[in-house]
Amino acid sequence: MDFRLKVFFTVATRLSFTKAASELFITQPAISKHIQELEEEYKIKLFERNGSKIALTNAGEVLLKHTKNIFEIYREIDFEMSTFINERKGLLRLGASTTISQYIIPPLLARFHQKLESVKVNLLNGNTEQIENALLNKEIEIGIVEGQSKNKSIKYTQFIKDELVLVCNPNNPLVRKKEITPADFKSFRFVMREQGSGTLEVIEYALKPFNIKIDQLQVEMQLGSTESIKSYLMNSNCVAFISMHAIGKELKNKELQIIDVDNLIIERYFYIITLQGKSDSLSELFIKNISSYYNLKL
Repeated sequence: MDFRLKVFFTVATRLSFTKAASELFITQPAISKHIQELEEEYKIKLFERNGSKIALTNAGEVLLKHTKNIFEIYREIDFEMSTFINERKGLLRLGASTTISQYIIPPLLARFHQKLESVKVNLLNGNTEQIENALLNKEIEIGIVEGQSKNKSIKYTQFIKDELVLVCNPNNPLVRKKEITPADFKSFRFVMREQGSGTLEVIEYALKPFNIKIDQLQVEMQLGSTESIKSYLMNSNCVAFISMHAIGKELKNKELQIIDVDNLIIERYFYIITLQGKSDSLSELFIKNISSYYNLKL
């Protein structure tokens, strides 16, 4: 039954028998057989089939919810039982928004792995909205995100401080301008992150006191990652707001330059997010380790 539930969970999350078969290293007929046996067990269909497409039925949605809870308990059992023999093994599913996964998380994961080699960490990368949704859907146990909005079902714990700065390439004429104010922004050409990005949300919030909305700016391009924005800036006369954590190398190599803006400082926190009222030993251990890396008291 446990493996059937694993098959069901994989099909339900991928919505594809083919992808589930590839992920579980079994044949597609074997996948179909396990699903059929589950449907016979519960005497109800779990999937609607429309040609090559499948979708969960109402019964399938209910079974998926319970399956997530069962696997969550299994992960907790595996880790807590392993501590009795000093192995500390288990699986931690982590999510991080794009800026964090590229510039903050890698050294933390390396340090964590050195301490707990038997713990496997799966990292999901996406924008803040996607990571919050993954947490709510119990696809991850912990997220680290940026952004201003708060979901009442999620516990937000301040992690580390960040600053967003206005950046351009060194040849941009704006570099030679003596004074720049937020009122000048409407004449600039911007590169921005996509909707759902925590960075974009923070920028919108910071510009409100100046009565400036994003749709009033000349947004030449919206790109899905900080790396693509930096590369775009190096080849254009656009400007962009970028995390200080993301541009150390480019500033040192004089590939990008910060533009000082009068009366504008955009500071934010990165947040560790977990479900309200939900805690497990492995997640707590990971949070304790990453907080000690930055000497934080969480």
